[in-house]
Amino acid sequence: MKGLFKSKPRTPVDVVRQTRELLIYTGRAPDTRETKREEKMAELSKNIRELKQILYGNSESEPVSEACAQLTQEFFRENTLRLLITCVPKLNLEARKDATQVVANLQRQQVHSKLIACEYLEKNIDLLDILVSGYENTDMALHYGAMLRECIRHQTVAKYVLESQHMKKFFDFIQLPNFDIAADAAATFKELLTRHKSTVAEFLSKNYEWFFAEYNSKLLESSNYITRRQAIKLLGDILLDRSNSVVMTRYVSSRDNLRILMNLLRESSKSIQIEAFHVFKLFAANQNKPPDIVGILITNRSKLLRLFADFKLDKENEQFEADKALVVKEIAALEPRDRP
Repeated sequence: MKGLFKSKPRTPVDVVRQTRELLIYTGRAPDTRETKREEKMAELSKNIRELKQILYGNSESEPVSEACAQLTQEFFRENTLRLLITCVPKLNLEARKDATQVVANLQRQQVHSKLIACEYLEKNIDLLDILVSGYENTDMALHYGAMLRECIRHQTVAKYVLESQHMKKFFDFIQLPNFDIAADAAATFKELLTRHKSTVAEFLSKNYEWFFAEYNSKLLESSNYITRRQAIKLLGDILLDRSNSVVMTRYVSSRDNLRILMNLLRESSKSIQIEAFHVFKLFAANQNKPPDIVGILITNRSKLLRLFADFKLDKENEQFEADKALVVKEIAALEPRDRP
């Protein structure tokens, strides 16, 4: 007889609805009965784990696309994403990790060939303020940071973050004393500045002055070796990208920028030297060098040529040697130019 009354397995929609009810419950003022609250939190953690298993599958089965679509549609039908993001601080560590994975996965789920997470975030853009501010909270930083990186896969969402006041905060987040959080912030910063080419080019053109003033002083001239190494590598990635050619031309026309790059070329760290070379070669290859740039290169010509004579990679690299030969040729052939 017992078998006749087996409970029906829950559908993905059921799991989302029950999760939403539990999230609403936890968002209310603390219940006077602590045991009841603990039970509800345990139930919520279990539900979030179940959502994760539907989206990712488990050791025995792959995720089912129909189940994922149903879950995603129900999730964004109401404010479940907002409830989950704001509830993360109240969850235990394992549930936080599961919630992070759920939010990340939902950014990639398509329903009728549409990324409905993107549409939801565009209408609830203030959620990005919560995620970015997570870097100010040691317990939340890595969870919110991982969610944030997935959300900025959407171009409109990345554009919002780039154009917000939050961008200025990243220069401080990258230098936080907690290594893991600083590295996470650096990964998000890199994603913001490299993923969506046209949006990045527009942002850098509009915000050139303050952005590169901060980039130079806080990152390239940082006292922290890791910060300098990451910053010079990222600068090379940005300037060598064709979509940023206008910004690159402006950057390599500045004597202050050249001074910073020449200091980085003299670093004891080989990896910083090499990354600095990839940016320095843009100054050397510029066929319209301003007179003050030419003057600085001529003044330092003998030092630069001596440096490049001993400048080698650990492994032979034809492209690097060709670039170096071109730079040496350009510097050797320079003649003073009159100022216009």
